[in-house]
Order: sequence, then structure tokens, then C-alpha cells
Amino acid sequence: MYETQYHRAASVEEAARLMGEAEDGKFLAGGMTLIPTMKQRLASPSDLIDLRRIEALKGVTVDGRTVRIGAVTTHYDVSTNEELAKICPAITNLAGHIGDPQVRNMGTIGGSIANNDPAADYPSALLALDATIITSQRSLPASDFFIGLFETALQPDEIVVAVEFVAPDKAAYKKFPNPASLYAMAGVFVAKSGDNIRVAVTGAGEGGVFRLKDAEAALAGNFSPSALDSLAVDPDVLLSDMHASADYRANLVKVMAKRAVAEISNRPM
Repeated sequence: MYETQYHRAASVEEAARLMGEAEDGKFLAGGMTLIPTMKQRLASPSDLIDLRRIEALKGVTVDGRTVRIGAVTTHYDVSTNEELAKICPAITNLAGHIGDPQVRNMGTIGGSIANNDPAADYPSALLALDATIITSQRSLPASDFFIGLFETALQPDEIVVAVEFVAPDKAAYKKFPNPASLYAMAGVFVAKSGDNIRVAVTGAGEGGVFRLKDAEAALAGNFSPSALDSLAVDPDVLLSDMHASADYRANLVKVMAKRAVAEISNRPM
């Protein structure tokens, strides 16, 4: 790796100040993408500002049905939070199937969404849950936060502080993982609150995470897997790569959506 200056920030304010003083700084959370990228010499930041010791960025808070998850909360801590599992088991289940145990114990929700890998799991959950992304400067709905492949609305000195959402009545997440990386080749998160239904897809979109509004419309009249029998997912807006063609991903999206709806339909209120 190239020479870099390491800083351990004690507060969000200090982290922002250090970034402002750096020539080409990067924030470090779990480092699941940044550190391998540096090892391959695809990135050579002048400064690393470590956020992991900032207590204000840690933990899960559940107040009624309102959930707040601090940005440096690990996937493991999300997956094992009992209060969260009682009101939104879909997201604890999602977190428990990210990567392998090493990734789950190091990776963070804030790092995941700030990186916005097109195959990451959390973006689909936050989009389907109509979550709010709270940063060091503002609050943004998830629909405005995720812009494209590895692209978000974050400014260079802006830090993800937490995510907040109201737990839906029911939700489920189903993905078809790449057998090597366990990243989603297609993942679908379905959230239902009363008559409001939101469906979000990760791992398949050419432009990153997106809502599947045709599925939402079909489910509004008949919330069952059979309502998606005639769903046509447009392959022209999907990824095609060495792992799967766009046509294959289109079928995966439909299958994962039906599985998520089936799980919700079979779950007691």
C-alpha cells in the first residue's frame, strides 16, 4: 500500500475537521471495500479517518416501531438485536446473511450504504422501508440518497450518522447469492404496512438499487405470490455480467419477489 496517515476520530465533528484538512482523505468504517482496494493500489488516500471508535455512531435504538441504527453498528450487531427482531425480523435476517462471519463482525451499515455497491443488501431494505439517512449535515430519504452504481448523494466531507425507519407491519427479504462472494445476484425486499406496499431490488439493476413499481401495483390488489405470475421484469434495465445475464437476473428478481411475498403471507400478524 502507499503511505497514508491514520487518524482515529473521537467525534463526528473531529472526523469532519480531519477530512477537511486532508489532501485526499477517506472515512474508514468496516473497511470491507476500502482496505482491499488500497491493497490492490486502486486507491491511495492521503489520510484515513477511522470512525469506529465514535460512540455516538454505535447501536440500535427501538422506540415503539421507530428504529434508529447507528452508522458504525456492525452487521452482526444488527442481526442479533432482539428488540429489532421482534418488530422487523426481515432486516435482522438480512444482516445475518451478509457475507461470512468475518465480514459480519467488521462490516457496518453506514459503510455499506455509503459505498453503495450494486450488490449490497442494505440499500434494498432502506429503500423499501422508506428509511431516512441521517448525515452530519442533513437528513435524506433513501430514495434521494442512492443515486447510481457506487454513487450516493454524500458530499466528500459528509458522514453517515444513522439510519431511521418505522417498522412495517410485515416485511421479508430474499436473495439469490453468488456462491463465492455471497453478494446478491438478485435480492428483493418487500415491505407491507396496511395498504402501502414497497418492493426494492438489489444486485440486479444496471443503475443500482431500484423500486419494482409494477410488482407494487400487482400486489396492491392481491397480496399473494400468484399476483406476480404475470409480472414482466424488463431485462434492458438489468445488469449482465460474467455471473448472470440480464434475462437470467430478470427471472431471479421475479422468483425472489414471489418468495418474499410468500414468506410475508405465511407469517402470522
